[in-house]
Amino acid sequence: MKYQGAWFAAAIAGLLPFGPSSAAAETIGVFTKSAGNPIARAVRAGAEAVAKANGITVTHYIPTSPDNVPQQTALVEEALRAKHDAIVFTPVDVKAMVPSVQKINAAGIPVVNVSDRLTGGDTIAFIGTDDYGIALETARTLLKAIGGKGNVVVLEGPETIPTAVGRLRGFKDALKEFPDVKVLLSKNAMYARPAASDLLKAMLKANPSTQIDGVIAANDAMALGAVEAFKDTKAKKPLIVGINASKEAVDLIKSGDMLASGDYNGLVEGCLGVEIIIRTLHKQPVPKEVMAKTAVVDKTNYQAYEIPAERRPCPTLESMSAK
Repeated sequence: MKYQGAWFAAAIAGLLPFGPSSAAAETIGVFTKSAGNPIARAVRAGAEAVAKANGITVTHYIPTSPDNVPQQTALVEEALRAKHDAIVFTPVDVKAMVPSVQKINAAGIPVVNVSDRLTGGDTIAFIGTDDYGIALETARTLLKAIGGKGNVVVLEGPETIPTAVGRLRGFKDALKEFPDVKVLLSKNAMYARPAASDLLKAMLKANPSTQIDGVIAANDAMALGAVEAFKDTKAKKPLIVGINASKEAVDLIKSGDMLASGDYNGLVEGCLGVEIIIRTLHKQPVPKEVMAKTAVVDKTNYQAYEIPAERRPCPTLESMSAK
């Protein structure tokens, strides 16, 4: 089975148990990549919401530094000692964490893989978001807004991260549709606000007369860095787009400082990851893959996104498959 759907349109206000509770409380380990990342926060919130509604205890395993392989490896060992009934797993590295997942497999603990798809190991299901599709539509939104011509800067994410690879591919395909748009610079800004800001400030300083009509950023952090760079240098601000539809980005869309942001939301991954775990523990059928399709947030629809992702209602497999 494979599900695709727009999670926000399908979200429901209440959470219902998916099966009878076991006599002893079940426990689930939830692995995310970092403490501060908004996607990771939303994954944890979704997992907590569904687990709480079903009387399940969640233990979160979070590296103290983002995307740290040795730390996540050590956390897997800790989770194995805890003997959880199941695990929801976002790998900090899709290749390097495979041996750890294989250890979980060897212990007979079911695993649901969310966010970034592992290259090996056995998992019940993968739950992710269409990074390519989000990037394609987000870039198209900007390229149409600048009239299909002009100069743009592309702020890429690290090539070692699957989300960044899919998003860059989407940006490139969107740019192919607009031959009168020139890419002045396409460079990795590390998914980081300071790196994006510093990169653009250096570019503006070296070429103060260069006209930049648009900035296409692979996440909101870099888009916010772009907004900051143009404000600090007092250069003419271009149209700017990002991806994640974070609360800060939505506020900037509302104020006019950003044009749009593609809605990648980890809430759906956390909610459905735990739902699939619960269904598996209760020997109910589950899909092998769920790929959420999401919207581009702009002036026309930002109101629905002013609530932070972690405070929105959870979707369910049933609500998503109905769309």
